[in-house]
This record gives sequence, C-alpha cells and structure tokens, in this order.
Amino acid sequence: MTPGARIAAAIEILEKIDRSGSPAEDVVSAYIRGRRYIGSKDRRAITGRVFDILRRHARLDWLTKSADARARVLVDLALNDVIAKDELSTLFNGEGYAPKPLEEEETTLLDALNNVKFDDAEFPAHIQAELPEWIAEKLQAQWGDNFQAEAQALNQPASLDLRVNTLKGDCARALQVLQKDKIDAEATTLSPLGLRVKGRVNLQASTAFKGGFIEIQDEGSQLVAALVATKADMKTIDLCAGGGGKTLALGAAMKDGGPLIACDTDEDRLKKMKPRLRRGGVSNVTRHPLTGDDDPFYGEHAQTAERVLTDVPCSGSGAWRRAPAQKWRLTPERLDELIALQRKVLDKAADLVIPGGRLIYATCSVLAPENEDQIAWFLESHPDFKALPIAEIWQATLGTDCPSNAIINETYLSLTPARHDTDGFFAAVLEKANS
Repeated sequence: MTPGARIAAAIEILEKIDRSGSPAEDVVSAYIRGRRYIGSKDRRAITGRVFDILRRHARLDWLTKSADARARVLVDLALNDVIAKDELSTLFNGEGYAPKPLEEEETTLLDALNNVKFDDAEFPAHIQAELPEWIAEKLQAQWGDNFQAEAQALNQPASLDLRVNTLKGDCARALQVLQKDKIDAEATTLSPLGLRVKGRVNLQASTAFKGGFIEIQDEGSQLVAALVATKADMKTIDLCAGGGGKTLALGAAMKDGGPLIACDTDEDRLKKMKPRLRRGGVSNVTRHPLTGDDDPFYGEHAQTAERVLTDVPCSGSGAWRRAPAQKWRLTPERLDELIALQRKVLDKAADLVIPGGRLIYATCSVLAPENEDQIAWFLESHPDFKALPIAEIWQATLGTDCPSNAIINETYLSLTPARHDTDGFFAAVLEKANS
C-alpha cells in the first residue's frame, strides 16, 4: 500500500469507530479481515495510527475545533509526524487509494497551526487528560495532585501479560517453552505467576499458547483471582465469568479440584470458554448460563459456596489504555445503570455464600462510585458481612507484602497503570458471619 492509501484506510476505520458501538479493536479487526490484500507491515502501520489517534482524540478535536476523523488524521500528521503542508498535499491528492485533495478550510487550519507544537499546546485539564469533562471531574476529586499522572497512564499502550498455568508447569517451564518459540518475556513485579512479553509477537501461534502453558491475562486480573484464595476442596462460584480468564486462574489454583461453577448471563461467552478450558487442562468447571433474577440456580445453591467471585459488569475504565474509544461512550446515565446492576449482582451473590465464606467483589474500574462507594452501600445493607483487610489476604495468599499504594481505606485493593503498571482494578473481600 502507498502511504496515502494507509492514511485513507486509517480515516475510514476511525469513521467506522465513530459510528459503531463496538470496541475499536473489533472494528479494526473486521476491517483488516475483509481486506486480505493488506500486508503485515501495512496492517501494523494502519492499526498503530488508528490507536495513536484514539489516544489523542480529545486534544486533536480541541485543535481542529471539530469531531471529524479526517481532520484528526490531518492535524496528527502535521503536528506529530511533523509533515509539511506541501507534503500533505501530495499525500492527500485523491489519486488511486489516497485521500481526496485538501479543501480550503483544511489548508487554512494547517496554516493556523503552523507554529503550534502538539505537546506544548495549552489544553484544559480534561482535554490534556484525554477524558470527558464529567469523568475528569470525578477522577480529579479522587486523585488530587496525581490526577494528570494517573490519567496519562490510563492513556498509554498496555503491556501483554501472561499467567503461567500451574496445571502444566511452573514459571521456569513456561519461560523455557516461550524461548523455544523465540518469545522473550520476564517475570511481572507483583504476580508470582505473571510474565510480561517483550516486543510484538504472534502469541497464538506459539507452542506455549497452544499447549496451554500460558494464558493471556493482565497482571492485575491475576492478582484479583489469587485473592479469591480458593482451594481444591472449596465450592467456588465465578458469578460473572465472561470469557473465563479468572475462571481458568481459579481452576488452576484449585488444582483442577472442585466444585467450580462459572456463570454468566451471556451463554455465547460461556460456550467460547470451552476451548480455553480444554487447552488449559481445566476439567473441574461446570458452566451455567443464568436466565435472569429468578433462575433456579440461586435457590439451588443458596448458602453453599465458600467463595463467590463477582467480577461485575462495569465501566471498564481501568482498561481504557486497551480500549481508548470506550471512554467517550460512557455517559452518566450508563454509569448509573451499571451501579444499579452491580448492586443487584451483589445481592444475589450474598445469598450464595455459606456462613463463614467469602464474597469477592471486583471491577476493572477506577471510578469510586463503582468501587468503594458500592462496598459502603453493601456493608450497610448486609450487616452480616464484614470487609477483610486486603493486606492480610495478600500476605497469606501471595507470600509477599501488598504495596501500600495499592490499599485504599486501609482495606480494599486499588491497582492503576500509573502506580502498578497494570490495568485499573478494584477488589474487596467480604466475609459472611457464622450464624
């Protein structure tokens, strides 16, 4: 592909993302799959530009005074690639698959930005942070002086983390298999089962992946699963199992003992878990699609589970570095809907826990209304539960000291990209009183 054709493809994808409610990654993948002529180098160039622009979305819109994908790409080329107007006119010439020629207002815009340097432009705080203003206000109140550093870390590309599958071998064995695949990785800082991959790799084609020695899982997610602190003889329910990342981790922690039940309202996601379980050698999982609030499952399993994990549906704000377009789709109304849903899940989960058992609440969110505020509500409405200090559970489960900057309210786990180089995660461990 010519440079102009790559630019045109990036513009087209960004326009599709603006119109679509699907994650940007899915839109990009669908576009690439439908155009087999796009080679690997072109694919990397196009994808890289699309995600770079998504991460500069607010600042580019502020500079262009528009919400137009073509304008974003044009200004990004001018200010970040430092391409002169004459050369841009050559790239935007309308020939072959290149973008159509520059219009008068576009050349005027380029002239107006001629002496502007992108990193030195004076942006309002929420624009600099690449956040909707209403979200920036919430996070600024939470993070105070650390707001910009935390927000900027949420806007950086994420690492590729792996969890070693202890049913197949230890970290040394997994590293050995990865090395044979010519994949370079190193141990993560906090998770004892975590590996972080260096560089770009085709992991799914590797022996390590196909053989089930590793699973793709962010280090923060690994830690949340570990803090469930389950064992082979503990009945454990993963109530919002989704694609099964934490279910697989729980299965390995239980040494393929049981019972382990994975539930979700999305039956298709549970079905897609099956090949992951088979590849990982996890056979102790019973999958149950929940049909609604009146599903007989809740009555059949009432007060029988020693561990119930509720990794609830949430804003996903902790993973915005992986899905930068999603922050612009979150509205106050949608957040309120999620908070109501989370409370419903917590109510249902509480009834499943045996006296003396634990309910683990987790989100991939950095927003207090989904995190510590929810636990405050839960403890007030469920006086038979108490929150356990996360530092003690961390020490007992992982054998290390929990970082002091990962603990909030002296009790809960709070991970962020800025402080821990993980996705943003919150977790609380709630113990039910013995009756």
